[in-house]
Amino acid sequence: MRGIAGVAAGLVAWIVVATAANVALRVAMPGYADAETPMTFTLEMMLARLFLGAVSSVLAGAVAAWIARGSTRAPWILGIVLVALFLPRHVALWDKFPVWYHLTFLVSLLPLTLLGAWLTARDLR
Repeated sequence: MRGIAGVAAGLVAWIVVATAANVALRVAMPGYADAETPMTFTLEMMLARLFLGAVSSVLAGAVAAWIARGSTRAPWILGIVLVALFLPRHVALWDKFPVWYHLTFLVSLLPLTLLGAWLTARDLR
């Protein structure tokens, strides 16, 4: 039961962190809000979005590990679910971003989620 709760909480954490960080980008980065709808991001904006995704993944993994104490599968499942959720979206947006952007985001989801879980599990000992 803790494993399922960990995966669910990790998903919620990813969404909350990413949403809050995206709002911060809209406010802090000139031109970001205007570039968001047509997805005409500059290199700096794309790097900021990748950083936002990385932080969201690490924190989601940490939340999953904290809630699912002792379950090593929960962070793996969370990372796989994140990839499964984002893959169709990135395929649909393939022509909007460079290939390196899609690959960096998609390939980093699982390892960064596991990193967050590892850091948390290490601190729980």
